[in-house]
Amino acid sequence: MSRIRIFSGIQPTGRKHLGNYIGAIAQYISSQERGEGIFCIVDLHAITVAYDPAELRARLYDTTAILLAAGLDPGRCILFRQSDVHEHTELTWLLSSVTELGRLQRMHQFRDKSIAQRELVSAGLLLYPVLQAADVLAYRAEEVPVGEDQREHLELMRDVARRFNARFGDGKEVLVVPEHRIPEVGARIMDLQDPTRKMSTTGGSEQGTVYVLDEAKAIEKKLKSAVTDSGSEVRRDPDKPGVSNLIEILAAVRGASPDAIEAEFAQARYGELKTAVAAAVVDYLAPVRERFQELRADEAALESILAGGAERAGAIAAQTLGDVRQRMGVGGTRR
Repeated sequence: MSRIRIFSGIQPTGRKHLGNYIGAIAQYISSQERGEGIFCIVDLHAITVAYDPAELRARLYDTTAILLAAGLDPGRCILFRQSDVHEHTELTWLLSSVTELGRLQRMHQFRDKSIAQRELVSAGLLLYPVLQAADVLAYRAEEVPVGEDQREHLELMRDVARRFNARFGDGKEVLVVPEHRIPEVGARIMDLQDPTRKMSTTGGSEQGTVYVLDEAKAIEKKLKSAVTDSGSEVRRDPDKPGVSNLIEILAAVRGASPDAIEAEFAQARYGELKTAVAAAVVDYLAPVRERFQELRADEAALESILAGGAERAGAIAAQTLGDVRQRMGVGGTRR
């Protein structure tokens, strides 16, 4: 029986935080047990907004080292840099012919980021979801671990695959229509100081964001000063976003259900919950922080891993691209 193929991409920009780790990185690690994992550090996506080239490269190495420190094993999965596999960009152009312009203009990310751009709203920002579709469809991946905020993009890539197959497939599924996998617990970790907003390196608060590489004392301080709510009952409730967020974090870190956390702390005060969450998160992230420094220091080794992954990824993507080109009638005929 063949193993399921799983694909996901991660941005190299910004410092990785607890929300990134629970919602994406932890899913990558566990997926190695369930199927064939292909994981891409999406540097081409990062250049659709203003950026510093030197910082982009440094953050890419940071992200690679964090993924390895967290438990990604290049011997059991494929880990590579997006820009090293040119099939992504060519497939983006080919898929743009079956992508609806109006839908791209209505995408939330395009609207939000284009408003934030002061000097240039790039065409790349508009085509971002097409590149994202190419990332996944190039590998005929059956499953995509994503956060709730990426559901809109996943639906677009599913529609692009269906439209391509309908137009060029001649009754065959040339491109696989992927399924999303959103974690049941921890899909949306919120800012500790403003629990109505998602934890973020760009739109969140420094004190409300727990970074993967934070020292233990910093993690404890941030969680113990987390905003809670009126009252004293530890339970999930739309009117108690702060406490609900802490319950969600503790459940995700422990691998437990939110109901179990509520039952455990039914007679506890908010301070006791915060202390427990802080201790659990410190223990959860400690192994990553400890391994990171050694891995990050050897950039040659990181490059070697990324290059090896790109070679393996490129071999898969080239087959898909060849089929797409042939179906669309572009390029020379293959023998």
